[in-house]
Amino acid sequence: MVGIGGAAESTDMVLNIGPQHPSTHGVLRLKLVLDGERIVHAEPVIGYMHRGAEKLFEARDYRQIVMLANRHDWLSAFSNELGVVLAVERMLGMEVPERAVWLRTLLAELNRVLNHLMFLGSYPLELGGITPIFYAFTEREKLQHVMEEVSGGRMHYMFNRVGGLKEDLPAGWTGRARAAVDDVRSRMDRIDDLVLGNEIFRGRTRGVGALSADAVHAYGVSGPIGRASGVDFDLRRDEPYLAYGELGDVLKVVTREEGDCLARFECLLEQTHNSLDLADACLDRLGELPPGPVNQRLPKVLKAPEGHTYAWTENPLGINGYYLVSKGEKTPYRLKLRSASYNNIQVLTELLPDTLVADMVAILGSMFFVVGDIDK
Repeated sequence: MVGIGGAAESTDMVLNIGPQHPSTHGVLRLKLVLDGERIVHAEPVIGYMHRGAEKLFEARDYRQIVMLANRHDWLSAFSNELGVVLAVERMLGMEVPERAVWLRTLLAELNRVLNHLMFLGSYPLELGGITPIFYAFTEREKLQHVMEEVSGGRMHYMFNRVGGLKEDLPAGWTGRARAAVDDVRSRMDRIDDLVLGNEIFRGRTRGVGALSADAVHAYGVSGPIGRASGVDFDLRRDEPYLAYGELGDVLKVVTREEGDCLARFECLLEQTHNSLDLADACLDRLGELPPGPVNQRLPKVLKAPEGHTYAWTENPLGINGYYLVSKGEKTPYRLKLRSASYNNIQVLTELLPDTLVADMVAILGSMFFVVGDIDK
């Protein structure tokens, strides 16, 4: 008989990941309870970046709230702006010029590609592969250049306006945009081969962090994460807005059934290819349209009529919704934001338990969230 005392008994340990940690995409804190190397309980602790944007909306007029709205997901600024102006236009019963509709669709898809390229590069980096992020940023810079030329901004574009867009395109811009799209498409196979062809990456992600379709529905998970679990839902197809109703032959909703980290990455990658195709289709349509206005003339003081509405869009990371309540003033009475990352990150309480700490980074990185989109 060998006496080893109480040291043989397992003891739960509480481990804090963050709020400043390389694997958390920003100031997110994960409170983990561990039994050895296995996670027993996980709790995302949020609020470290909270700005109170929803309350600030109530003190800004309908032109100023666009500036507040485009900052919560700083990788999807154009799409964030779009949801706000669509809500206000719906309240006003305003029709937007056809040219502005197609331009908005084009810029939304370019913004989607910019968002996805960031995660396509940063996710392999978190698993130890540094090369893909250099390729991803090289391609991002080409698209950033055309977005900056048209809007004047690199991240916070401030190009949407109630009634359309800020201004028309610079001369020759569509040709430069098409060249940038073609250039990015021609080099996307480098990311395909480097990452999906890497057996270490596949070993770290295949079968890891499988998310069920039931959990997707229960937590309101959306976007590429939800579709990777077999939930075939995309607002661009299912409740078309902008010009997506006319792009049904080009739009492809990418889904997988496995729901694991690899499936989420594959959905993101394939969706990037499709967004480039959609951008080309929008450029083709813009070339056929006659010259015309890209916005509506607005009164000096813009007031939305009394009432309420909800406008939701398929943002790069998932469903983004704005619930607007107006009392007939020049500022919203209430503007509630439903962000994609907020719902997506809550499912970690169900996804992380019974996994290894070593797999936690792989799972967390595959959730593709922006912390500002969680904290609002």
